[in-house]
This record gives sequence, structure tokens and C-alpha cells, in this order.
Amino acid sequence: MLKNIILAAGEGTRMKSSTSKVMTKILNREIISYIVDACDFKNSKTIIIGGKNKDLLKKKYPELEIKEQKIGDDFPYGTAYAVSMAIDLIDDADDCLILNGDIPLITKNSLEDFINFHKENNNNLTVMSTNIENPKGYGRIIRENENFLKIVEEKDASEDERLVNEINVGIYAFKGEDLKNSLKKIDTNNKSNEYYLTDCIEILIKDGKKVEAYRADNPDQFYGINNKKELANAAKLLRERINDYHMLNGVIIENPSIVDIEMGVKIGKDTIISGPCKILGITEIGENCIIEGSSRIEDSIIKNNVKIDNSVIEKSFVDEKTDIGPFSHLRPKAKLGKNVHIGNFVEVKNANVDDNTKAGHLAYIGDSDLGKDINVGCGVIFVNYDGKFKHRSKVEDGAFIGSNSNIVAPVHVKKEGYIAAGSTITKDVEEGVLSIERADQKNIPGYVEKKKKRDLEKLKEQK
Repeated sequence: MLKNIILAAGEGTRMKSSTSKVMTKILNREIISYIVDACDFKNSKTIIIGGKNKDLLKKKYPELEIKEQKIGDDFPYGTAYAVSMAIDLIDDADDCLILNGDIPLITKNSLEDFINFHKENNNNLTVMSTNIENPKGYGRIIRENENFLKIVEEKDASEDERLVNEINVGIYAFKGEDLKNSLKKIDTNNKSNEYYLTDCIEILIKDGKKVEAYRADNPDQFYGINNKKELANAAKLLRERINDYHMLNGVIIENPSIVDIEMGVKIGKDTIISGPCKILGITEIGENCIIEGSSRIEDSIIKNNVKIDNSVIEKSFVDEKTDIGPFSHLRPKAKLGKNVHIGNFVEVKNANVDDNTKAGHLAYIGDSDLGKDINVGCGVIFVNYDGKFKHRSKVEDGAFIGSNSNIVAPVHVKKEGYIAAGSTITKDVEEGVLSIERADQKNIPGYVEKKKKRDLEKLKEQK
């Protein structure tokens, strides 16, 4: 079996944050989640080595093995010590993939190719490397006739070795037995007094074991994050990768640098995205949609030919040819049918709105079920909360809800019921009935002249 060991105990002091580094979000997902997903192979088991963040990791991944690396003056530091926390979960016949938890750009394909190379060459240890233009600060991969010899840290490198631009990226594959045996032989005889996993290379070579380096393409995928600036740089690279994928699959993104799309989002061909949009979570968008302005869509399903303008949609469903916005808000459990119009400053929450129904502006539709071909006028409020409990209302097909009306739940407005503007409806409305609930209008003659006289007398008194 393949055991994936992710080192995630680092405290991330350079991040200058109260949030654990690997739990910091990049494009709406925790950094660690990208590495866990990249390690999702068949017949494999993932083990995360946590530190002070172990409880957060257990909450995030209750199905995975989370081991704790004690951190402090009483405990040793170093990558080899961190890996040793998983030693009781490793069998001799296993292969072990070891990588850091702060490289969110790593791809599953690269790791798969790396593991295949390790197995096909029957290596005892394989080191992953890549070529970069400026290798300063990295350990160099030293070869002789393309055969791997050693890793040399920059401080120990000769002038010729420093010219080498093939670097160690910190990803390793071991045979389980060799990992366990070499960990037992590591000591802290170095300047930092730490247990280094790279010491296993020399140990295995001295033992006559087969050690090779696998050179990977695309060095960007090994970009590690240690501070907020690097977090932003990684987000830019990830954004480009995701947006390129969608554009190559037929999506039109007018300005990719300002569009954030979370990994895993599905978008149909010929959909147009403009403006600083965010499309997040488990979201599916159909074909020929228009999403513009500062819109945010999260955990929602949007069918074909929908237009969304400067609006927020959360955990909702929108059917074909519906248009939303500008400045509308679909809160969780909003479900819109076909050809629905949700206009300026309309909010829909936990409500069903069926085909061809319209709410043009300044309305709240909450905890209600609206049928087909209904007109919801300006300023309409579905009053759903009594201070303790929520209640639902139902409006049937063809009804008309006049402007500035209040529908106080629970109310049932039957087919083609007509609510006069300015009414507060607290009782059911029968089919085809006009319902009016407002005080009689009174016109008082001479009021303006009386008010002017009274105001003038008050001004004289103040002088």
C-alpha cells in the first residue's frame, strides 16, 4: 500500500497570523486541502503530521490519520523527527510518499508520475527535483552522467555546484522498510541540532541501496508558502491555472486576473464572466450564461442561459433563462424556476419561486412558495418571523401582490388572488378575490394654511 505522509506541524511564525499556516485559505480552500486532494490515490492511506493545529486537522479530516508532532524545547525538531511520528503506521512492504503541507500548487499528475517512476525503477528512495532559473537558497541535485550522487546544501556547495539549477523540492518516495531503517540511524550532528530527512539519502547509499532523483516539469507547482506575500503569489498562480482550464474548455473570462474560481467548479461553454466575480464551493454553471459585475456564487446550481448582474447567490438553484440583479441576494435554499425575474435589491431566502414569476425591485421573499406567473410589486415583504419561529406562506399561480404589501405568514393566497397595494395581509385570500387591508383615506381642508400660521407664531416666540 502507498502511505502518503504530509508534514503539516509548522507553526508558520512568518505568516504573522493566529491561523495555522496549513489551515490558511487560498481561493476559498485551506492550503492543506490541495495537498490532501493531490494525494488521493487508489489503494493509498494519507497520514497528516500535525502540531498545535492537530485538533483543527482532526475536525477537517476526521477520516484521516492525524499524528501529533510535539513542539518545544523538550522535543527535537526536523523533518525526520516529524516523519517518525507515523512510523507505527508504516509496514515494510509499503511505499511511502512524503511531502510538505504548504505547497498548494502541487498536482496529482506529478505525484502519480513520481510514484510510478519510484516503483518501476525499484528504487529504495527517490528524490523529486526540478530545474529553476535562480536556485539560490536551495539544495542542489548533483549528478554524474545523469546518475544521482547527492544533495548539496548551498552553504556547503562549491562554486561549480552552486551553478547547478536542479534543486531538491522536498518530496520523497521510500520503500517502507528502508524508511524505517534509515530513520533509526539519523542523528542531530549538524549546526541546527535537528533530525534531517535528507540524511537518509547518504545512509541508504552507504548501505548499497538504490537512490535516484526524478526531475519534474513546471517548478511553479512546488511553490511553498511562508508568509502572506507568498500566499498572494501562490493564489495568482493557482488562479491562472484554474481560469486557463475553463477558458480552454470554452468559457469566456474577460479579465482573468480579477476572477476567482475555486477548484472543482463546473462551468459550461460560452458562458461569459466579466468583472471581479467569485465562483466558489460546489457550484455548477450551465452554458451561455452571463455573470457580470461584482457577483459571488457559492455552492449553487445555475442552469443554461441565466444572467446574473452584481448579485450574491448562496446554496441556491436557478433554472434556465432566469435573470437576477443587479444587487440581488439569493440566500440558502432559494429555488428559482425558468424565466424568473429577480430585480434590484430583491432578497430570496428558503423560498420556491416558480416559472415566469417576477419580483422587480425592493422585495423580500422568505420562507414561502410562489407559483407561476406571479407579480411581486415594489416594497413587498413576506413577513415570516414572529420573534421566535419561522412560518411559511403560499401564493398560487397568477396572483398579483401590489406594491408595499406585507404578507404576514402563515397566509395562503389562492390562484389569481389580487392584493391591493399597501395592504397588510394576515388572512387567506380566496381564488380571484381582491383583498384590501388599509385605513380609509382622509383629506383635511385648510391644513396647510393652519400649519403655516402655527409655524410663524413659533418663530416669533423664539425671537
